[in-house]
This record gives sequence, C-alpha cells and structure tokens, in this order.
Amino acid sequence: MRKHLIAMLTMSTLLLSSVSALANDVAEDMDVLAQNYGTVLKATDAAPLKKALTNMREAAMDAKKGVPPKLEKESADSEAMKDYQHGFDILIAQIDEAMKLADAGKVDEAKAVAEEFKATRNEYHKKYR
Repeated sequence: MRKHLIAMLTMSTLLLSSVSALANDVAEDMDVLAQNYGTVLKATDAAPLKKALTNMREAAMDAKKGVPPKLEKESADSEAMKDYQHGFDILIAQIDEAMKLADAGKVDEAKAVAEEFKATRNEYHKKYR
C-alpha cells in the first residue's frame, strides 16, 4: 500500500511539473514579444520579418492563456480577464495583418502595421502590467 501511495505521489508530481513546464508564464511571453518586436522593426527582408512575427504570434497565443500577476485574484470569466484576452486578440489580428503583407513581400508596409502594436501594448500595459 505504501509503495502504491509513493508511486501515485511521484506520478502526480511529474505530471504537474510537466504541465507547468509546457506553458511559459506571461512574463516570459512578454520578453519573447519584446525581443521579436525589435527584430520586426529592424527587418529589411521578408524572411526574418516573418520569423519574428511567427514568434510573436506564438507568444501572444500563449500569453492569452496565462494570467498576469495583476489579475491573479480574478475569476477566469471576469470582465477584466475577458478584456485582457481581448487585448491579445487585437494584437494577434495585427500580427496576422503584418504577416500577410510580409508574405506578399511588402516589408515596409508590414513594418508600418507593426508600428500599431505599440498602441495596443501601451493601452493594455496600463491596465494589466
């Protein structure tokens, strides 16, 4: 019985640690967004621009699932959480728009759309950072 209990506790610990390792925390996702945003703004070629936008999209999708420290006490369906997630919906749509332009080889136009990311960032950082 004791061996069975120890085995179950070990498995539970492994499962919980692997789940937490899979998801970046919001701060890590924000770092990925910031690093790649710099790359987007400096890009002169479509290939690095598209790679940076792809990285940004993945980080935004992951951060959308997370909870920033300011909202830790909020329920998952609270208005504040919905607004936080809506901010990422806006950012992801902007990233997708920039990606379409980058796919078409319109690097300068994609970078112009990427400039709009700042306004979204600033608005939602005021609320949830």
